[in-house]
Formats: sequence, structure tokens, C-alpha cells
Amino acid sequence: MDQAIGRLSAQCDTFKITTLASAQKIMITNNYSGQEFDSLIILGDALENLKRFPDNYFQCCVTSPPYWGLRDYGIQHQIGAELELNDYINNLILVFREVRRTLSADGTLWLNIGDSYTSGNRTWRDLDKKNPARAMNYRPPTPSGLKPKDLIGIPWRLAFALQSDGWYLRSDIIWHKPNCQPESVKDRPTRSHEYMFLLSKSEKYMYNYEDILEATNSKSGFRNRRTIWSVNTEPFNYAHFASFPKELVRPCIIAGTDEGDLVLDPFFGSGTVGVMSVPLNRRFVGIELKPEYVEIAVNRLKKGN
Repeated sequence: MDQAIGRLSAQCDTFKITTLASAQKIMITNNYSGQEFDSLIILGDALENLKRFPDNYFQCCVTSPPYWGLRDYGIQHQIGAELELNDYINNLILVFREVRRTLSADGTLWLNIGDSYTSGNRTWRDLDKKNPARAMNYRPPTPSGLKPKDLIGIPWRLAFALQSDGWYLRSDIIWHKPNCQPESVKDRPTRSHEYMFLLSKSEKYMYNYEDILEATNSKSGFRNRRTIWSVNTEPFNYAHFASFPKELVRPCIIAGTDEGDLVLDPFFGSGTVGVMSVPLNRRFVGIELKPEYVEIAVNRLKKGN
């Protein structure tokens, strides 16, 4: 980790991004301790670093945590590699409990999470020629109460656990993928959607609905945004297994913040939340455990893509 930060610091430990909307200095660190910043990237553990921020600090959180049992990111303490499903849910609850503490009273959480099937107690997965990142040298066992080939229902299990932990569960949003990845299955439909959940800290919260209205043929020309969002996955030229589409993130940031507000992503990955925040004149804090992904995020922010 220190070596990766050293490589980044050799380039610069802060760098400036200028767009038509804003100019920001973005700081990179693996030892955040209250330094001043416009926007911030932290290399480190999400739970540990969130504890360093005060209550009511962020306006909005937009994030997609690692999915359970689908990827091996090859790093210690990674969430998603737990052998027990309940351990995965509980680890996320701990992180999002800190997210809730650090959100403003009218703050929101926009959470993208995918589902998976039981492994049938297979202990590994061969690489897929169309998707080499799917290769894994571990597979979690079938969770108690489920059968081989069962759809696990992880998004709703997590959503209900967050609701029980104190969050207001306000909406489920279907992310429809028109260009979804083909599947070779012959005994069920090909999955072409994931879930995005809107959760809030309080009963009343910021939701700039007028700023994300949908175009329509009605007399007014607009309507309230619906719960099915058709957004293509995007080709990605960096070594990252799964990347948020920018157009999935955009309405979340616009609805949940005003210009100048601070957006949090505790699972920053390749940095899409940051890439979208800057041109929208929002500040951001991204926390990422894997050094290589921090470097990808920095490169993307510098290039604006």
C-alpha cells in the first residue's frame, strides 16, 4: 500500500482538475487525519477510514460494494470473499452504519448491488473466454436453507438488513442493461438487470426530483422519474472487473446533492463517482482498498473519462 501511494506521490499527492463547472484540487492519501481538501481519495479500508470523519459530514453516498462470491480481487480483507453469506451482509451493515452516521440529517444512500446463484458447492470457477475476470480459485458454499442453483436474493436481503438497522428504504430501482452480457444458460432467462436502492437517513431528505425529470410526450413535456432506468454498460479500457456506468451515477448525484456538496463512495473502485462529481460541481471522497484501482481512478480523473 505504501509503495502504491509512493508511486502516486511521485507524480503528485494533489492534482488539479478543471472543468466548465468547477476547478478542484484532489488529494490522495493513505493516512487521512482531517486535512483540508476539495476532493479526496483514500487508499485503505472503508470501515476504518469512515470512522475518521465526523457526524453529519457528507450530503450523499453513491456506491456499489463488491458483490458476494463473484470476483476475487486478490487483496486481503476484501468484502465479497466471505465464505458465509451472513458474514458478507454483516460486514456491509457495519460499513453502512458508519455511512449513516457521517451523512447529513437529510442525506441519502444510492446503493447498487447485484445478485448471484449458489455455486452448488463447487470450490472454484474456470475462466470464461468472454470474461476472464470471472475465474476464481474459491467459491463460497451454498448458504444454509438454499439449494444448488438457487437465486440467492442478495440485493433484497441486504436492503431489508439495512432497513432493520435504521435506514429508510425509499425505493428500489431496476437498472435495465439493454446491452447485457450474454449467458450460455438454457434453463432460465438471461439476467439483464441489477438493483439500485434509494435509502435515506431520515424521513425527510434531499431529493431534487425536478432536476431528474424524464422527457415525455405529455403536455408538460416531463414526468417524474420512473423506477426502471435503461443504461448501457460501458466498455472499459482499464484493468477493473466491474465499473459503474457514468449515466447510472449521474441522476443519483444530481438528485441527492446541490452544487458544492460532498459525495461519498466508500467502495470507490475505478472512480466513476468522482469522475461524475467534478463536472457536476460536486466534491467527493472516495475510499478504495486496492492500490491498482486508486491509480486507475486517478488516471481517469486526470483524463476526465
